[in-house]
Amino acid sequence: MEKIYEVAILGVGARGGDTYGRLINTHAKDKFKIVALCDMRKERLQRFATEFGVDSSACFTDEEEFFKQKRADVLIIATQDQDHYAHAMKAFECGYDIMLEKPITDNREECENLLSAQKKYGKKALVCHVLRYAPAFLKAKELLDAGSIGRLVAVTMLEQVAYWHQAHSYVRGNWRNQNVTAPMILAKSCHDLDLLQYYAGAKCRSVSSVGDLAYFNSQNAPEGAANRCTECKYINDCPYSAKRIYVDRWLKVKNEDIWPYNILVEPPITKEKLEKAIKDGQYGRCVFACDNNVVDHQITQMTFENGVKATLTMTGFTANSGRKIIFHGTTGELELNEEVDSLFVKKYGAEQVKVDFNIDNHQGYGHGGGDYYLIKNLYDMIEGRASSVTSLDASIESHLMGISAEESRLNGGKLINVHKSL
Repeated sequence: MEKIYEVAILGVGARGGDTYGRLINTHAKDKFKIVALCDMRKERLQRFATEFGVDSSACFTDEEEFFKQKRADVLIIATQDQDHYAHAMKAFECGYDIMLEKPITDNREECENLLSAQKKYGKKALVCHVLRYAPAFLKAKELLDAGSIGRLVAVTMLEQVAYWHQAHSYVRGNWRNQNVTAPMILAKSCHDLDLLQYYAGAKCRSVSSVGDLAYFNSQNAPEGAANRCTECKYINDCPYSAKRIYVDRWLKVKNEDIWPYNILVEPPITKEKLEKAIKDGQYGRCVFACDNNVVDHQITQMTFENGVKATLTMTGFTANSGRKIIFHGTTGELELNEEVDSLFVKKYGAEQVKVDFNIDNHQGYGHGGGDYYLIKNLYDMIEGRASSVTSLDASIESHLMGISAEESRLNGGKLINVHKSL
């Protein structure tokens, strides 16, 4: 019988509670047991304590109290971006192996400090770059390594944030203001940077990046628009209307506990709860009257040490979400479209071939199955059967790319060497 490891979760929000906690509690009870929780929101803490069977004595709203002793074998850190570094450092000091939400930091020195702390305390770390575990993205890597399009020369990636997701997370939501969160190139596109480095198969030598906040500000508010959607004459017409994004869209699914609606209200979700939330809460603000300052589009160019080039376009101005990636090789192209779950090999001078892969999302868990397989890899890593493909060391590489991209953007697209002295 395999060993069952005890797990503590710091931050039981959309990722820590709704995703990782439920995955463990539903699909990995033979491998993990959740024994402690910490979150400042009492109602959410109590709800997940009941669902996961965690005793009230092991539930904490005060992180200082939580960190007074080691409470499990593994700590899942799913707090806000600006807290990841400090929480990871405390976790290593306490003796935890960790699973750490990204981005881990937007500071070069902190990257070095984390690697030093991991080495000092001898602990294992997995960073939640979940797309590295998703079947479609793994299949693309397999095809590249097999030479299906010859030698890889360049990669073109489009990260479709989607208009409503941009409004939800990066205009009204927790990732809207760079004073309290990481730059959007890390907050949203750390997945993409990690994948590009993974596919290129080499460290990144240099980056340049441009982008800004082009639309979601007061100058672009329609004439006569109110500061809150429920008080606005455009409530039924504006594509960014909170009523349209939250109430009208939810009425089509009527799921009692589903993202993003469960960010606004505690389940069970109802029309009445959502209406009250957009009337009174932060998600009911006009998108042209928020305190947001992160970009709504950014284009980044990268050159890797083996000569591979890549471009990443991240934009909130898309109808749908999902990445579109074209791999340009010497004998063909590989095209991955996450929006429609397709993968094609296009050999030059031949008919394109659709490639099959397992797109099972495992009962609704997201990122093309990546969330599910991340938890499986966590167990294998702790057991010593496999090293994490998204180790702290590997993740630092893509974080340095993001830090350099933001430095470039703030300097008008200046070319930045990624591996300058930390």
